[in-house]
Amino acid sequence: MQTCDVLIVGGGPGGSSCAWRLRRAGADVLVIDRKTFPRDKVCAGWVTPQVVETLQIDTAEYARGRVFQPITGFCTGVLGGAEVLSRYDRPMSYGIRRCEFDQYLLARSGARVLDGTPLQSLERRGSRWLVNGQIEAAVVIGAGGHFCPVARSLGARQLPGSLVVAAQEIEFAVPIEGLNRGTIRGDTPELYFCEDLLGYGWCFRKGDYLNIGLGRTDAEGLTDRVAALVELLKNRGKIRCEVPTRFHGHAYQLYERVVPTLVADGTLLVGDAAGLAYSQSGEGIRPAVESGLLAAEVITEAGGDYSLARLEPYARRVAERLGTPRTSGPADWLPASWLRFAAARLLASRTFAKRVVLERWFLHTHEPALRLAEPDAVASGSHKGERSPFHADRVS
Repeated sequence: MQTCDVLIVGGGPGGSSCAWRLRRAGADVLVIDRKTFPRDKVCAGWVTPQVVETLQIDTAEYARGRVFQPITGFCTGVLGGAEVLSRYDRPMSYGIRRCEFDQYLLARSGARVLDGTPLQSLERRGSRWLVNGQIEAAVVIGAGGHFCPVARSLGARQLPGSLVVAAQEIEFAVPIEGLNRGTIRGDTPELYFCEDLLGYGWCFRKGDYLNIGLGRTDAEGLTDRVAALVELLKNRGKIRCEVPTRFHGHAYQLYERVVPTLVADGTLLVGDAAGLAYSQSGEGIRPAVESGLLAAEVITEAGGDYSLARLEPYARRVAERLGTPRTSGPADWLPASWLRFAAARLLASRTFAKRVVLERWFLHTHEPALRLAEPDAVASGSHKGERSPFHADRVS
């Protein structure tokens, strides 16, 4: 039997960020994940300076041997329409490969890791959990993405009215001569919105890799739309290399229309497991990181009492950080013809593309990095002989 204070199910950015902060507060943390790390993860893959600041990442150290592509511009437009180029005098984001980024964060967290270990059973024993019949924990964190088994156990999946994005994408290595034959630049990702504003496609060069994908809240005809995007990129000379035909599918719930289930007795959900992806862009890394850190903060403050009442502040802090989910979007109250007209006109505007689409929807430049107080060194029990707040009766 293994024991821990906190068991985190899922080793992505949300789970590893939560583990990192908990370990700094003195918690005994165990992370399990059904995949073996480093593992491939379907994701366009860029992080904003706010995420880098919040996680206190040493960028020079991280960039050694890993992809860390500064982004100083974006090309945007409607699929098949005119393009708008927006430039910046500083990096607005950084391209990363999730197989590298997730491995780095997980290793840095200091938590014990059991990868290649799926969650098979979750049983409540008094005030503690028994997981897979052999791991005992006071708290369980669901950080396993949209299909997280902890989220399913709380009934947090497929809530009435929830909005789910279905996406297909691929990331593949291309010889440098092949990349250079096209016009895609590493510092300038390209974003192409669907005419009905129900999704967008992208093409992003990072290092010797090319990432292409498209996601929509209406999954009908998704494969055909992805093929049309690839054809567009080829016809416009953006890419002049062979593109694998087998794209990878994934899904995630947007933070929109419904208030997600985030907490229960001895349980918290973070990131995509909680359905916290930004509604306009679908980005999930920043909400995952921030929710993971907020969850760790609340657990630390709970002082060993992990009842619903003591963990409930987590839901309030997430709402304070992300706001209240909006109840509807333009597609709910504008006719399709008006949406197509609005998309074509607005996205052709350089001011709208830069100030609204990029800086508000995608980069969230108006929202500063999340800053939390450093974990109290005394809380770990490593100073002055004080007892750690992470304690509870063990399952007998």
